[in-house]
Order: sequence, then structure tokens, then C-alpha cells
Amino acid sequence: MNKLKWLVLPALSLTLAAQTAPARRSSAASKQSQAPAVTSDDIRALRDALAEQQRQIQQLRQELQRRDQAMDQQEQKLNQLQSATSAAQSQASAAQQGTEGVSKIQSDVNDIKLNQTNAAVSTQDDQKRIGAVEGLVNRFRLSGDVRVRYESFYQRYDGCTEVNCPQRHRARIRLRLGIDGKLNEDFIGALYLATGTNVNATASFSDPVSTNQTLTEFYDRKTIGVDRGYLSYQPQRWKWLQLTGGKFAYPWIRTPMTFDNDLNPEGFYEKFSFDFSNPIVKNVTFTGMQLLFNEISGIGNDGNAIGGQLSSKLQVGKRVTMTPAITILNWNGADAIAQAAFPVLPCASATATGCIANPNTPAVGTPLPPPITPAVRLINANAFTNASRIVGTGTGQRRAFVSGFEYAEALLDTTVQTPFKRYPWRVLLNFDKNLRARTPVGAPSRQDQAYWLETSIGQQRDKNDLQFGYSFARIEQDAVISQFNESDMRAATNVLQHRVFFGWQVQRNVQIALTHWLGRTLNVNLQNAAKPGGLPAGQQDPWLNRSQFDVIYRF
Repeated sequence: MNKLKWLVLPALSLTLAAQTAPARRSSAASKQSQAPAVTSDDIRALRDALAEQQRQIQQLRQELQRRDQAMDQQEQKLNQLQSATSAAQSQASAAQQGTEGVSKIQSDVNDIKLNQTNAAVSTQDDQKRIGAVEGLVNRFRLSGDVRVRYESFYQRYDGCTEVNCPQRHRARIRLRLGIDGKLNEDFIGALYLATGTNVNATASFSDPVSTNQTLTEFYDRKTIGVDRGYLSYQPQRWKWLQLTGGKFAYPWIRTPMTFDNDLNPEGFYEKFSFDFSNPIVKNVTFTGMQLLFNEISGIGNDGNAIGGQLSSKLQVGKRVTMTPAITILNWNGADAIAQAAFPVLPCASATATGCIANPNTPAVGTPLPPPITPAVRLINANAFTNASRIVGTGTGQRRAFVSGFEYAEALLDTTVQTPFKRYPWRVLLNFDKNLRARTPVGAPSRQDQAYWLETSIGQQRDKNDLQFGYSFARIEQDAVISQFNESDMRAATNVLQHRVFFGWQVQRNVQIALTHWLGRTLNVNLQNAAKPGGLPAGQQDPWLNRSQFDVIYRF
């Protein structure tokens, strides 16, 4: 634009110079030749010429403006074209980069897909492994409890001394831990551990009716032993059938009158249980039992208890549930229990009786015979209170029961749902008769019957549940074997026993329990009767008070 201006202006100057040149020449000539004076027409003509020149100059200016505008427009178009070109180049470059980016993105996507596929495969493998572990873990169940107990004993009679009637206090602990699981669809297995007993700092598992460990023995470590271990066949195809072998919990209905709650029998059982939709009869169950307690490797008969139980569940109306049961259990080879619980030992003196007499002292100078050490398998359980006798001769003497044992039991367990849902009322009746009992020496008749009555209000299931209860037991001397029934009574047999108990479920898995036992011996004149030392002849056994305070945590 500026270049055009510099080209146009000189041209205009030349044009004006050419138009004014004759006038200058005329003026010069007039001076030389003294031409005539300038007229008004000349001036007018000059003005017209100047006006024409200005008009032309104006036209040129307008033409220049139009050209300038055109140039500006062309420059704007050129700039727009350049911008468009740059933009197109940028877009092309971006497009090219975009194509490369898309290719890279597609490659990355493919890599991601591959990684996701690999991760999915790996995750599936991990899930399979985790699922397998979860499946294995879910097939097993861990359970157990810890009980801490304070216990006191108090017994007094007229004329007793502190030596004969001491008051006793002790603290005890019980630990139990078990795991049971579904080995496959048809088999269940279990292993349970529990505390045992230390005797002179030596682990002892000779007490079958208690898993309590007294906190004593100078802080020695406590004993843990196998409390249960069994394998059970429960086919899904026949849900009414259960076959079990090992050391197991009771498969039949019973009370502590015949078997202590802490005892776990050994051997085999078969259960056949059938459910019904009958409005009254809901279930009928038969349980066969082969309980093994003594195996003899040499000459002699093995010890076992063979029997069965028939039970049923009845629904009487909407609130009453009744479970009647009848049990027959025959004990074979039971005399081994008597010898293990109350063995015949060598005599301590020449005049002692009821023991194995020592051989005559040999002549001087001859070797002494070896000491008499009969093999004895001790049962460190309840004090022996059955009637007994000594059989055999010489060093083969051993203790045996006066009676044989065949339990015939009838049991009725009744639960009544009261208007208060958390306070059901339960009544439990149990009667037992020993069909093989004999009249022991000094007894007025056979000591073959036992009774147990228990009643309670409430339950121990949810937080803040309460339970109040009472039980009464009367067990004659040979109604049951004294080594295997309730261990907290005044005596295992030949006993009259009351019990009052209270339980409070502080949390769902924490319980506080109070129990008071009040018992005495039925007849202190019978053989092996439990009685305090120094009791005057003919005086009845005083009541033994035994109080227990328990804190129990279950998991």
C-alpha cells in the first residue's frame, strides 16, 4: 500500500508542472518582449484549470482509497488464507499425531485387554484357591469354653474338731477346645481337648468325670488331654441314620445320676431317628450303644457296656413338649472297675486284713523274695462307695463288686412354654433300677434304686437370660457304678442330695452361675460309706455344704 503512494505522488507532481510550464514561459517572454497584461479571462481559465486539477487529484485520492481498501481486503483475505493454511497444517499435523495417538491408544487398549484377561485368569485362579480354602474352613467349626470356679466345703457335727471337720476353699479352672467338621457329604469328624489333673507335678488323665484343674501345685503347668475324638457317618441319602465310633459326647438322653456331664464314653453307637408330621408324635429314635472301658490283652474278659435306648418327642398342645425315654444298659467285666478304683494292695503289717499278705520271711542268709507289686490301673475319680468283696488267693487277690450291673432306666423330660417367652418351665424325672443287684452284707435289702428330680424356670441362651433351678437325688449303694456318675455330690452312691442353682447370662457368651450342694450319706453303716473321720458310732452323717461360684466364657 505504501509503495503505491510513493509511485502516484511523483506522477501527480509532474502533471502539475507540465500544466504550469506555459504560464512560466509566458511570463518570461512577456518580460523579454513586454507581452500584454493578463486579463480576467486568463485568471478565470487558470482557476478552472486549478479546479480541474483538484478534481482530478480528488479522484486520484478516491481511487487510491479504493485501492487501499481493496489492498486491505486482499491482505485480510491473505491473512485469513494464511491462518486457514496454518490451521489446516495444524489440523493435518494433529490428525497425523492423532492417527499415531489412536494407533498407540489402540495398542494400549490391546495391552490393557491382554492384562485384564491375564488378571481375570489370575483372579479366577486366586478365587478358586480362596474358594477352596473357604470351603475347607467353612466345613470346620471351632468351639470351646473357659470356666473359673471358686469352691468351698463346710461340714459340722456335734463334737467334731477342726481336724475332722475342716472348712475347705479352693480355686479351679477348666479349659476346653474343640474342632469338628464335615469331612465330606456323609462323614463328620471331631477332636476336643480339655484340662486334666496333675498328681505330684505329673500329668494324670485317670479322672474320667472331671476336667477341673485345681490352682495349686506351686504354679506348675496344667495338663491338656484328648477329651473327645470320633468319626461319624451321617449319609445324606438316609438322614435317619447315624453311625459313630471313637470317644464321643452322649448320644442318648440321661441325667448325672448315671453318668457325669464331663464324662465322654468310648466305643460305638448307632442312631436311627425318624421325624413325623403327626400332631402329637414328632419323633421316634432308637440308639444302640457298645461302650468299651477295659480291654484285656491276656486271659480274661474285656469290659464293656452294651445296651440301647428308645425315645420319642411328643407335642401336647401348643405349650407342652414331652420326651419320654427307656434305657437298658448291661455292664460286662465290671469287676475291673472295682479293682482300678479301690485296688487290693500288699499288707502293711502282719496282722492287717483285706490285703495281699507278704510271703514268710526267708531264713537268714537266703535272698529276700521280690516285693509284691501287683499291676494296678487306677481310676482317680469318685470315692468308691459300692459294696465290694475280695476274690482270688495269694498275690492274685483283687477287688470285685458284690452286685452285677444292668441299668433299667425310665426318663421323662417335660418343657412347658409359659406366657413369658424367656422363662420356660422344665421338669425332668429319672428313675433307675439295677436289675443285677444283690443284697450286700449289713444292708437291710437290695440297694438297687435311684431317683432324680430336676426342675427349672428360665433359660441360658441370650443376653440377660436368667435361670433358677432345684434338683433332688436319692441313690442307693448299688443302683449305679460309683465311678462314673455326678462327681460334685456328697458321695456317688448311698447318698441323699439336694442342689439349688442360679444362672445369669451376662453376655451371649459369658455366664455367671451359683450352685449350692447339700448332701449326706444315706446309711453310714454300709460298707465303703462316705463319712467324716471321727464320726461317733450310730450318728448320722451331717449335711455337707458345697458352694460353687462360676464365671464361664464360651466361644
